[in-house]
Amino acid sequence: MEEWSTEQWEAAKQSGEKTAFYLYTPMCGTCAVASKMMSIIEQLLPQLQIGKANINFLEHIAYEHQIESVPCLLISDGGKVTEKIYAFQSVPFLYELLKKSID
Repeated sequence: MEEWSTEQWEAAKQSGEKTAFYLYTPMCGTCAVASKMMSIIEQLLPQLQIGKANINFLEHIAYEHQIESVPCLLISDGGKVTEKIYAFQSVPFLYELLKKSID
């Protein structure tokens, strides 16, 4: 999964296609598990644009989207953030959530 800058996230979001932006911090244990889950999702859904970023370096995104904790997954579709996920639950849960509308 590629580390995205704010500009890359904005470009992906504005493409109008479904995108996922995974936000984490390096010292977060739950984020380590979520990162492994997102790597599997990236392999299962290669057509989906997925990026990640250390939220410590993108504070304005945390403020803009009112992110309360990490890990956080911002899902955009049609140029707008449509979902904000904190509970990653499982790979099948994420797969079904992200697979919708990209077929």
